[in-house]
Amino acid sequence: MIVGLIIACEVAFWVLLAAGLAFRYAFRMPRTGLALLLCEPLLEIVLFVVTAIDLRNGAEPDWRHGLAAVYIGFTVGLGHATIKWADVRVAHRFAGGPPPVRPPKYGTAQAVHEWKVAGRWILAAAVALALLQGAVWYVGDAGDVSALRAWQHRMLWAIGINVVIAGCYTLFPKQQPKEKAVENPVDSEAGAGTSSRR
Repeated sequence: MIVGLIIACEVAFWVLLAAGLAFRYAFRMPRTGLALLLCEPLLEIVLFVVTAIDLRNGAEPDWRHGLAAVYIGFTVGLGHATIKWADVRVAHRFAGGPPPVRPPKYGTAQAVHEWKVAGRWILAAAVALALLQGAVWYVGDAGDVSALRAWQHRMLWAIGINVVIAGCYTLFPKQQPKEKAVENPVDSEAGAGTSSRR
């Protein structure tokens, strides 16, 4: 049941996102569109409540309960950025909005951008860790929480990987390629000769 609910929440997330953007831009009903987008957190609340009830009714905690916590965490950490990403592109395509800003490719600006991305992933993993720990405490010593602990280890790996990636962009920033300052002398002379004939 938990896995089916997670799938339903994921489908509902994209349906609400599409409907909210459609009402906001295609139907020119921004308040209705905003209301639909604000319904997104209700999906996580429903999943959280159902998972807690399942554990309370004596279900043995397993990978499905851990997956529910991870799904909620990643929706919290990445959901807003996903909605914003889609909103900017739909606004540009259908409502004359400004084009999406491309992320920087070089130097400090790229490092800052990568830390912002890493921050969202770290937040997602941290929320998942907190929910998983709450489930561990909720189950107590009476149940087997090894599956929940395994998910916690995965979230720690996710945090570590994102820190390493962002740290690499900080320690080893990608440099912008320099323009050729001096042209080939032969080409320069040929160009000068051509222009003089004109």
